[in-house]
Amino acid sequence: MTTALIYLVVVVLVAGVVFLLASVVFGRGEELPPLAPGASPTRLPAQDISGDDLRAVRFQLVLRGYKMSEVDWVLRRLGDEVDGLRARIAELEGTPEVQEVVDSDRSH
Repeated sequence: MTTALIYLVVVVLVAGVVFLLASVVFGRGEELPPLAPGASPTRLPAQDISGDDLRAVRFQLVLRGYKMSEVDWVLRRLGDEVDGLRARIAELEGTPEVQEVVDSDRSH
């Protein structure tokens, strides 16, 4: 009987040590608070998007892939940036036909 009691005490002590060690190594198991509705961890600068900014973009994964609203947001921002750059190039080069192409692309 005492052997079983000693065995039980040793098992409880070992389990306690393993639990404490895991708590120190992995933290207390706290979760981050959820993002506010409509918020996104996807980040892009307000202007002058560079290639490095695009390479650093990461999207949230959801059950069936990437979160579509985030992908749509990035594509809209990039489209606006490209349109702005094309308009600026046309303005600097003084070629109105390029501006007309940019304007017709926006109407679609």
